Amino acid sequence: MKQTATTESLAVGAVLCDLDGTLLDTVPDLYAAACAMLNDLARPALPLEAIRSYVGRGIPNLVKRVLAGSLEAADNASAPPKEALDSFRRHYARENGRNSKPYPGVIAGLDKLKAMGLPLAVITNKAGAFTLPLLKMTGLAAYFDVVVSGDLLPKPKPDPMALIWACGRMGVSPADTLMIGDSVHDFRAGRAAGCHVFLVPYGYNEGLDVHDLECDAIVSTVAEAAQRLRNLITAPLISCA
Repeated sequence: MKQTATTESLAVGAVLCDLDGTLLDTVPDLYAAACAMLNDLARPALPLEAIRSYVGRGIPNLVKRVLAGSLEAADNASAPPKEALDSFRRHYARENGRNSKPYPGVIAGLDKLKAMGLPLAVITNKAGAFTLPLLKMTGLAAYFDVVVSGDLLPKPKPDPMALIWACGRMGVSPADTLMIGDSVHDFRAGRAAGCHVFLVPYGYNEGLDVHDLECDAIVSTVAEAAQRLRNLITAPLISCA
């Protein structure tokens, strides 16, 4: 891991947040839906940690990975079998939000960001039918001015389209916006959009280490990210790459 430091302050006028793996641990719900889908298909269940490693590119790719038992299945351009995808979505609609919980520091961090007067947006690859109910059930909906789900626009993360669109809705430049995420997809989307990028190390990154990415900072919690923004005028920013 390389590490650099800079005393330059970030000009941040808005904050974008990834959802699964950054704000919420949604694996328990995804795991329940995946096991129910496999049962419908007369296939054995997978360990919870296997499902955790497969999260990261939306439900269709999760279904492909679960069926193949492999991360690489997401690189296949073909769609998952309709029967399997329909089954997963049916079960996930029931499980969504039942056992998902905010990570430590999320509520405190969002409170700090709102207290700073920063507009907030969620940028997720999760379909809108699941995103809004999840935010409401976990008490996060009221924090966000803009919600961009994976099926709202033609191109989801790691394409920068959703980030740029959200910035436009909030009236800020991507160059003055911070993206907080947990994965290489958040990093690539943020950099392509021209945003600053903070990454948390605890989420779903498909087995990769976020410390290897040239982000602006690795933060242990969303609360730390908010505190860094508050302190940047007087404290140097540690940049991790």
